[in-house]
Amino acid sequence: MSHPRDERSLNLERRVALVTVITPFLVVIGSIFLFWNRGVSLLDLILLVAMYCVTAFGIVLGYHRLFTHRSFKCVRPLKFLLGISGCMAAEGPIYFWVACHRHHHQCSDSEGDPHSPHSYGEGLVGSLRGWWHAHAGWMFSHTPENYRRLVPDLLRDRQVAFIDRAYFLWIALGLLFPALVAMAFTHTWWGFLHGLIWGGFIRIFLVHHSTWSINSICHVFGSAPFSTRDESRNNFICALLTFGEGWHNNHHAFPSSSRHGLFWWQFDFAYVVLSGLRSLGLAWDLILPGPEQIKSALKSKPVPWTEFAEQPEAKCPMP
Repeated sequence: MSHPRDERSLNLERRVALVTVITPFLVVIGSIFLFWNRGVSLLDLILLVAMYCVTAFGIVLGYHRLFTHRSFKCVRPLKFLLGISGCMAAEGPIYFWVACHRHHHQCSDSEGDPHSPHSYGEGLVGSLRGWWHAHAGWMFSHTPENYRRLVPDLLRDRQVAFIDRAYFLWIALGLLFPALVAMAFTHTWWGFLHGLIWGGFIRIFLVHHSTWSINSICHVFGSAPFSTRDESRNNFICALLTFGEGWHNNHHAFPSSSRHGLFWWQFDFAYVVLSGLRSLGLAWDLILPGPEQIKSALKSKPVPWTEFAEQPEAKCPMP
């Protein structure tokens, strides 16, 4: 028999998942009718793009490369801002997101993977079911992770604990901020509504489905130049939308690398930003694979690669 506390945690997690998935979608549908004859202003688009960048970097650099894989170190204010902006993306608190992702790496595309698309059989129906499960459906069948086993390092971090506890506050601020900015420019409640919708809910919808596509699309479609034990793929379109996360086969070959675009033609915007932060003294100890490590992991040789290594690659120690 399951413990009542486990049941409460499970029910709460699934209710939050339902609201997280459904609400932005409903707002997007409603916005089509609301703005059909009104058009979209330049301010709407600026708020959308700005908030998309802020929250996507919160997931890509904060949740993923910093908190999950510890692929670099940074000053505490930057760590704080990355944690908050990641929460604003509304993809779950830090503990939840990191635990799920570390669990995914431990058993990628095998039994126990929280969101593999490869466990629903062959054919069109099986492929569609697998895609939906990997994209968002897994959140409705997912059981709470063991945080003590998967994120003990974060549980000991008071700064991360504070950010995690205030998760819903950060989501609210992520919705309120663009609304107040729009209101300050337009001096109207209609402007407030525009900011709330475009910089808030539509932005959340776009960030969600861009980053969730790494689970669903990048384990099915794309190239796999590296030998890994899973079905991870590099996907150019996903990489553009997620600032470099779509070079997913590269990432699974070198999980703790702070750079995912390992070849000269693979643009990794997140690493460009991270390099800028390093030049300002705000980030350091970027973990990168050396040219020989890259060459030895390739399925076929030779393939052009860029020599960017600054220190030996060290795999992220998994709890």
